[in-house]
Parts: sequence; structure tokens; C-alpha cells
Amino acid sequence: MELLKGKKGIITGVLNDKSIAWYVAKTAVEQGAEIIMTNTALAGRFGQTKALAESLGCPFIEADATSIDDLTRLTDSAMEHFGGKFDFVLHSIGMSPNVRKKHPYNDIDYALMDKTLDISALSFHKMLQTLYKKDALNEWGSIVALTYIAADRAIWGYNDMADAKALLQSITRNFGVIFGSERHVRINTVSQSPTATTAGQGIEGMDRMLQWADSVSPLGNADAQDCANYVCTLFSDFTRKVTMQNLYHDGGFSSTGLTVHPE
Repeated sequence: MELLKGKKGIITGVLNDKSIAWYVAKTAVEQGAEIIMTNTALAGRFGQTKALAESLGCPFIEADATSIDDLTRLTDSAMEHFGGKFDFVLHSIGMSPNVRKKHPYNDIDYALMDKTLDISALSFHKMLQTLYKKDALNEWGSIVALTYIAADRAIWGYNDMADAKALLQSITRNFGVIFGSERHVRINTVSQSPTATTAGQGIEGMDRMLQWADSVSPLGNADAQDCANYVCTLFSDFTRKVTMQNLYHDGGFSSTGLTVHPE
């Protein structure tokens, strides 16, 4: 359909074929976009990011999204590669050391929580601030971050990632006012169905969460490819006036109560 023909952007967080960002990168290119992929140096060495970048014919630039210096270098490199401003960015970055180390929410390690918030939320603010100061995005550009309904409701086992996602959504609204009014750039979050990503595997009861959400959602869970398709519509010109929204992409889960389907 060439929904993104002529557009250029950065896709963060591609690790392997379990990453939502992996599918966004592939779908954006299929829809005509030119992209740069980025992740940490560690992900570049041990993930499949470089292999995907080679297959898509796009650069892979190592960058730690918690580092202003790395984000500045990434933005400068992108503008040099694209020959100027670009059109879209995906923030698909999240990790909780407390989840990995199995610290429950009522016995949290606060030093690790600082890392959770920095990696999963403050990295988005740092990215937005860098893009803003560099005036890196074209008018009517689009920035999308991935979130989860645990930012709005208590979801057992999601731990301090829920706090990080709530902060991520607040950053979206507050920076959305600035980017929208001054640059005509939109910022939204997509609240995705529970998805079996590498990061998600550490969440307690993830398998049960997936099964329950799928059984409750009228359309069933949205998978990673479904999410990629939706994100690409948000990168496109068809959603130019959608901004500062938390957009549920979850098969109807967020609007469904305890219902029994009539047999």
C-alpha cells in the first residue's frame, strides 16, 4: 500500500523476532519507509538486530537511550544519513531489573527501581528532549511509544514496570503539548495486548496473563504484527491530528468487563 512512501524514521528496541519493534521495522520498510534501527551495543552483539538491518538494507546505530550523549549522536547521525529532518520515531524500550531479579512490588529494591524508570520512561523524555533541541522532525511528524494497561489498572506481577508505563504516558501528554503547538509533531502511546516479548517473559504469570486476556478480549489478543500495522498507521499522514493519546490496541480488552458470551 506504500502507506509510508517517502517517509524516514528511527526504530528503537529491535532485539529479535519476539520484539514488537522487529515487526514495526519490517512493516515500515514494506510500506515504503526508509529507517534506521538502534539498540544498545550489547543488544547489537547478542541479538539479531544487525542481521535484520542487513536484510532490510538499513543502518544499525548503537545507542543507549538512557544516555543524552548517545541520543545526541544518534540524532545527528540520522539527520546526516537522511539528509535532514525525518518523520517518525518508535520508542520500544522497557526493562525492570526488579522483575528480572524477582523482587516483588512490596519488597522493591529502590536502586533497581531507579533503573527501571530510567530505562523504561525517562529514556523517552531524554529522547524527546534531544529531538526537540535538534529540531530533528519534519512538520506533521509522529512519535509513538509502546505501553500497557498496567499503567492505568493494577495488573498482578507487572511490578514497577506499571509505574514506569504511567510515567511514560504522562511524558507523552506533557511533551505532546510542546511538540504539537510549536512543531506540529504528534506523540502517542499504544497500549498493546500482553505480548510474549523477550522483556515480557520475566513477568510473573505471563502465560496466564496472555491466556486470560485472550479469553476476555472480544477480538482476542493483538499480536506483534497487528501492533506493527497499527503503529505504521500512526506514522502515516492519515493520523495527522491524533496526538497526546493513549490508544488501546488490545482486541477490546480495555473496554470489556466480566462478561459471559451466550452459547
